[in-house]
Amino acid sequence: MIGLNTAAIYILQTLGSLYLLIIMLRFILQLVRADFYNPLSQFAVRATQPLLKPMRRIIPSLFGLDMSSLLLAILVQMLFMALTLLLAYGTTGNPLQLLIWSIIGVTALFLKIFFFALIISVILSWVAPGSHNPGAELVNQICEPFLAPFRRILPNLGGLDISPILAFMALKLIDMLVINNLAAMTAMPEILRLLV
Repeated sequence: MIGLNTAAIYILQTLGSLYLLIIMLRFILQLVRADFYNPLSQFAVRATQPLLKPMRRIIPSLFGLDMSSLLLAILVQMLFMALTLLLAYGTTGNPLQLLIWSIIGVTALFLKIFFFALIISVILSWVAPGSHNPGAELVNQICEPFLAPFRRILPNLGGLDISPILAFMALKLIDMLVINNLAAMTAMPEILRLLV
């Protein structure tokens, strides 16, 4: 029975993480004002539309942020965390604690998306600079608003862009000092830390 629960948790976490990634990508794509007509943007819109459409009627955008996507991400994270706890320990736990853990998890995913987008962007700048592939364009559109503040404070090094190094350091510091400490302070179970 333990093996079946472990397998169910693995499947649940994998599928849940993939759908949560799509929801967060939609939020980030709207946040950075990425090309809506990009095929990957269209995929994110189509994949999240069934759950977002009714929520958009109730939840308005705030300061240009798509609050319904953000709330959906938190609710989906909360559901998958509750199901994981139910399968692992037989209880879903305290709803308020689940909400806090979900917010921590969504924030960690937000940072991870930027981290991996930066890695892809750096690799693409070496392998295929100036590529017009839809995926490459989308990655650059995600990274550019995040890298712009670092580029303003760094001196011009004649074509050498070291702003991703500072961005990596900033993301890692936020993850180490904020996300990990919040997870520890809120007593997040180890099985849920895998989702963060």
